[in-house]
Amino acid sequence: MDTFADRGCADRAPLVGRARELDRLDGLLGCRAEAVGPVAVDVTGEPGIGKTRLLTEFAVRARRRGATVLRGRAGTAEGDGGTPFQAVLDACADLDHGKRAAVPALAELARLVEEANGWEAQQGHGALVRRIGAALGRVPAPGLVLLLDDLHRADPATAALLDHLLRHPPHAPVLVVTARRERQTPPALASSLAGAVDSGALAGLDLGPLEPEDCAGGLAPGVPPEAVQELYAASGGNPLYFRALAHTRHRRDEAPGTGPVAVLLDELTPLGPTERAVVEAAAVLGGRVTSELVTAVAIDRRGGAPGDGQEAIDAALRALAGRDLVRPDQDGRTLGPRHPALPELVRGALDPWRRRELHRRAAAALARAGAPATARAPHLVGAAAGPDAETAAVLVEAAERTGTVDPARAAHWLQAALDHLPDTPEHHAGRHELTLRRAQALGAAGRVAESRDVLHHLIDTCRPDPGRTEYIEDPEDPDGPDDTTRGAGSEHTAGIRTSAVLLCAFMERHLGRYPEADALLRRELERSPGPRDGLRTGLVVEWGARALFATRYPEVREEVARALDEARRRRDEAGTAEALTLSALGEAYEGETVIARARAKEAAALTDTFTDGRLADHVESLVRLGWTEAFLEEYGAAERHTARGIVVARRAGRPFALSQLLLCSAYVHFLTGNVAAALDLAEESLTVARPLGGTELLGFSRAIRATVLLHALPLGAPEGLAAAEEAAATVGTAQSWWATQARCMLAHSVPLDQDPHRVRGALLRAGGDRDLSRLQPSLRPGYLELLAGAALAAGDLPEAERVARRALAEAARLGLPVQRGAARRAWGRVLAHRGESAAAAEAFTEAARESAGSGAGLREAHSLLLAAPQVQAAGDGARAAALWRRGRRLAADGGARMLVDLADRTRPAPPDGGAPDGRLSVLTPREREISVLVAEGLTNQAVADRLCLSPRTVESHVARVYRKTGVETRAGLASLVVRTGVGEGQFSRG
Repeated sequence: MDTFADRGCADRAPLVGRARELDRLDGLLGCRAEAVGPVAVDVTGEPGIGKTRLLTEFAVRARRRGATVLRGRAGTAEGDGGTPFQAVLDACADLDHGKRAAVPALAELARLVEEANGWEAQQGHGALVRRIGAALGRVPAPGLVLLLDDLHRADPATAALLDHLLRHPPHAPVLVVTARRERQTPPALASSLAGAVDSGALAGLDLGPLEPEDCAGGLAPGVPPEAVQELYAASGGNPLYFRALAHTRHRRDEAPGTGPVAVLLDELTPLGPTERAVVEAAAVLGGRVTSELVTAVAIDRRGGAPGDGQEAIDAALRALAGRDLVRPDQDGRTLGPRHPALPELVRGALDPWRRRELHRRAAAALARAGAPATARAPHLVGAAAGPDAETAAVLVEAAERTGTVDPARAAHWLQAALDHLPDTPEHHAGRHELTLRRAQALGAAGRVAESRDVLHHLIDTCRPDPGRTEYIEDPEDPDGPDDTTRGAGSEHTAGIRTSAVLLCAFMERHLGRYPEADALLRRELERSPGPRDGLRTGLVVEWGARALFATRYPEVREEVARALDEARRRRDEAGTAEALTLSALGEAYEGETVIARARAKEAAALTDTFTDGRLADHVESLVRLGWTEAFLEEYGAAERHTARGIVVARRAGRPFALSQLLLCSAYVHFLTGNVAAALDLAEESLTVARPLGGTELLGFSRAIRATVLLHALPLGAPEGLAAAEEAAATVGTAQSWWATQARCMLAHSVPLDQDPHRVRGALLRAGGDRDLSRLQPSLRPGYLELLAGAALAAGDLPEAERVARRALAEAARLGLPVQRGAARRAWGRVLAHRGESAAAAEAFTEAARESAGSGAGLREAHSLLLAAPQVQAAGDGARAAALWRRGRRLAADGGARMLVDLADRTRPAPPDGGAPDGRLSVLTPREREISVLVAEGLTNQAVADRLCLSPRTVESHVARVYRKTGVETRAGLASLVVRTGVGEGQFSRG
């Protein structure tokens, strides 16, 4: 019988990702052609990892090189392990009469193994092993490759022959390649092989998992790209499991247990009834289980066969562990499958009635054991019972427990609960609540369109129906008989409908469907009777958020103010916080900074009093508060609130809020000069946003990441622009806040000196006109700065002057230091273009001071680097060098490689009489002298010997040189010295 992991269709499967292993085998074959190097190669790896397939491919290569290839398998049928030299005997079956006649040594090999039974009866296999070894020693060129598969099942004679060959390698072009499973290898054989590795006679070759791209490229024909990652995770990169799972999940038209699945399950064929029952029970249970639980599921307590008790099950488990079908833990208390995907494949091959019965037994056993709802739920679903309120209750509890970590599974269980909950009048209210919760879970899982469809149906279902009675459970006595009865137009049903509208509008907004969201919210707000106060506040806040993202906040300003006043009168703290943060963000967006700051301060004081548990249901408030504080340039407060929000959103399973909080934190870290941290946060935000489905959030996330990446990469690196182009393409033609920002960030990524017209075009498309009036007012001076730079690069000085003056006026109205700094940089560029260096220098240094006051380290660094050349041109070389050094240091400390490169290209010339580089001018004579010697390639020891110093002293000088010049390596220092053309004589101590 063939073993299940590497047999059958394994030889026909495509070989992917094993180029390195094949090259190594080729190299070893070349060595053996000269009778040197290891005589054998031991290929090991998990079942299904591709050992047999590798041997097949190597056999083809070896034959192309002229070698004779013999291939055999140990124990080719169940119980035949007693046949002496079984693997070699199987290999010699490939020798035809012509080859035997042409190569006497191979003929002798075949004859000896074919007569092995007689030899064993007379003398034992020791003498025969030596004779076989001698025959192999006479193999002529081009040589022999002996492939022995499934060596873990080798008979004693085969093991003795291999041991002999490893201790006495033949002086002939012979290479033995074995393949085995380490866990099933007998200890004596494993010890012999380990000793041979130490002696150099055996080369080990362990096959690990394939890379994701290998599986996607060669093993997944016809599988949707989005499913490949899931298959890879489930298979762990094991090619046969990958193919089997792909077959099971994506070729449902074929019978279960066929194709690669049949190859994997072939090992179950020789199992006895008890062992088979144990495997099936363990597969249905899944994961790690106890033997007692397996027993409860494997044996039908309503009439199991005599003797099928715990002892029989334990004996079966020991046998299965010996076959490596199950793997017990160290203390033997629990056991699990040898591969996580094996239970799924076994379950899929069971007939539906058997599978349903095993799930029924599992559910009953887990209930008796007091297992949590999350453990019982899969079996309740698998048992497929009819309507049952108790089963539905367990499924709902399971969904509650898992919703924050696995919302997709929670949605599945909630649907199962709906399937089990009787569709009777007393359960209508419960069905509505479960439907709403399922929609929430679907949205959190990224299935936004599906969530919206469920909500549409729920909204239609919750229309008033005076002829229908609705039963509402008494919260004081949920199990009591005196439940209250209300009409379908009751407050409860209206509340469900309003909550569904609120959630549906959120989903529509996330999908960029702002008119649809607006229509839903308006209709619900205008209903008579209207929604209760708390829900009305939520509707108004969502309506305001819709308007804000559609860049139409002034239209809802008054309604938001009324909702805020009403929430305050009701002493509704959560509603007040929701309305405050929306008002603060809306006013901050519009540039009404005084009002926004007052709202943000009040909102911060209120939300800081909330516990994390309370904030979990209102985490969007922290999203809005964090962005408000970022726009108001209160970066410390923004980081504090986003950091807290990230923790709360993770714990509560709020992916939409989490993505935006991560993005806000990335933006703050970027501006304050921590580019590396900003890039990590932006990457994580993108990871969270990607499965959520909304193109605008995804595009905005990509845009923020592109901006950070641009600064993290060397100046002129194309990856930043490519990332920004991808972000702009993602948002398409949308005109929302996020979409506009994504287009503006593309403008930032285009090099001004290369294509100023493209920069201007991108800004005008986003801004709507030459004043960029459609852009966010509180950020507009920064975009006007870029527009002025584009005009200068295009040679249009009058337009640049007009734009810069407008930037100054708008920044003065805002009263935001960083935006004032942007406007001053715009004006400084104009002055520099006119040749007014002193005035330009003052504008740039003032921009640096403004940025520094708000903690915007990256903007400060940029301003200083722009100021240094103008200060130099105005005649103050020493001050220019000082400004340049600080700007470069801020950029280097913040990880802004682009600005560091800009600094190195624009460093000021040295003052008269100084060193020919601003950085070298700050060194002491001794430090300059050591720098030149380092540039000549001398080590610290060599420099110490030349200057009669201790190596430690030289090391200290070099460290100070690094710190003062901003270089980080000896190569960088050497490059700096060489670029200046400085000779040793110029740095002498005299």
